[in-house]
Amino acid sequence: MDSQHCYKPKKLFTVEEANTALPLVRAITTDLARLSLEVAGRRQRLRHVLSGREFESGDPYGDELAQVGQELEQDGLRLREYAEELRELGVEPKGATEGLVDFPSMLDGRLVFLCWRLGESEVMHWHEIDEGFTERQSLGVGSVADKSEEEGDSPA
Repeated sequence: MDSQHCYKPKKLFTVEEANTALPLVRAITTDLARLSLEVAGRRQRLRHVLSGREFESGDPYGDELAQVGQELEQDGLRLREYAEELRELGVEPKGATEGLVDFPSMLDGRLVFLCWRLGESEVMHWHEIDEGFTERQSLGVGSVADKSEEEGDSPA
């Protein structure tokens, strides 16, 4: 089935609306990316510590390792909450550690994503909904950003 027909966005954004929403999206995405990187690092260290280790009752580090596991579980819940906050705004978190966010939009009557990455000053790219960050294109002539201007122009 065509992904175009499966995905129902909560909201559609113009480029201007996406850029207006960026301060809040940026704040949440910053928290999401920071915690995601931190959790990934802690999980990797925990796997390293646990590799080849046999646990016996009375293990002097058992309680500490269990606590680290519980903290990772709690942080996993926080990561899901950050992602849900973004979805409630109508945007799609796409890469937690990279800080990738997509804003649903329309281009030539079809659904597309305006694409933003943490560190970029404004929304400057877009891609088809069944594509991702590596296929994104700059907003420019004939893009979502120029549609309102083009519709007002008529040949003399």
